[in-house]
Amino acid sequence: MKRFACVEDLRVAARRRVPKMFYDYVDAGSWTEATYRANARDLQAIRLRQRVAVDVSARSTASTMLGEPVRMPVGIAPTGLTGMTWPNGEIAAQQACEAFGIPYTLSTVSIASIEDVARVATKPFWFQLYVIKDRRFTESLMQRAESAGVTTLVVTLDLQMVGQRHKDIYNGLSSPPKPTLRNLLNLASKPAWCAEMLRVRKMDFGNLQGHVRDVTSKTSLAEWTDAQFDPSLNWDDVRRIRDRWKGKLVLKGLNDPEDAITAQQVGADALVVSNHGGRQLDGAPSTIAALPAIAAAVGSKVELLIDGGFTTGQDVFKGLALGAHGVMIGRAMLYGLGAAGGAGVTRALEIIHKELATTMGLCGVTQVSDIGVQNLFPADRP
Repeated sequence: MKRFACVEDLRVAARRRVPKMFYDYVDAGSWTEATYRANARDLQAIRLRQRVAVDVSARSTASTMLGEPVRMPVGIAPTGLTGMTWPNGEIAAQQACEAFGIPYTLSTVSIASIEDVARVATKPFWFQLYVIKDRRFTESLMQRAESAGVTTLVVTLDLQMVGQRHKDIYNGLSSPPKPTLRNLLNLASKPAWCAEMLRVRKMDFGNLQGHVRDVTSKTSLAEWTDAQFDPSLNWDDVRRIRDRWKGKLVLKGLNDPEDAITAQQVGADALVVSNHGGRQLDGAPSTIAALPAIAAAVGSKVELLIDGGFTTGQDVFKGLALGAHGVMIGRAMLYGLGAAGGAGVTRALEIIHKELATTMGLCGVTQVSDIGVQNLFPADRP
């Protein structure tokens, strides 16, 4: 694992190992991918203020997220189809995160089910909920999450309809892959992935397969799923979920101060500043550009998290400096998973942790809680 010096090394390895349709699902945005690229570009453009002759020998990255202690203020964002990047990928990722000391969020459209992950977890994990047209099924997902010991529900608000993702269309994305000539040729170039997936033989959406009424085949399940995105989703729906869910509630997909204020007033415990990794509204601002105004709008009234383009410890530092309490990562975890399974996830977290600690030291900071705009180059402060 030492050969992976940075997350970019893991990305390159994952691209070699993972079939094209599933790698592209991870490493792509919608339409022109302008927002997808802006997320990373705007983070890179922020300059840090280096300090010297400060005793930073006793640095600590320890913090809390939603009241729980964490080794660093980083959590795993929900990512669909994780189990197609690596067999039983959700389980491997959750176990790596639990051992490392950060929260893991399971997606509604995961390959492993809530129950699969709960069987191996020894601590509560987070669960991400899509509010779909079939409200009875939405309710059943919450009930299953409660039964599995989930205490934190992450409701995604920015997927009322799917943003057009050209690569997914070109690749004919499906789980399992459709046996087209193009797909078969690509799979033939990924023998290690194929061998592992054939051994596990789990390629269906675990939270959906066998749980949806009147759906008896993979074809009908795909049709049902495509029809379930709900453009009628509104704040009254969110209020009903807040009243129904007794645990911690996180609202994800906020990119505007007015929406953030409403989300805070609804009673969310935390908000995630997010543009869905640049996979929904192309042309929206990067999340790091949106963060300062949202932080100013909600202040300390609600815990503020952020995702979108964060792949290094320096990225995490910059997010904290501009007002986030914690950072959610998705692609960096998936690159590690695709490169080397659970050990690759651990390596990704080790890299980010070391980069964060080193950046703190070079900026003269010893505690995460002390990171702020004063650590940014003056011209780059909001």
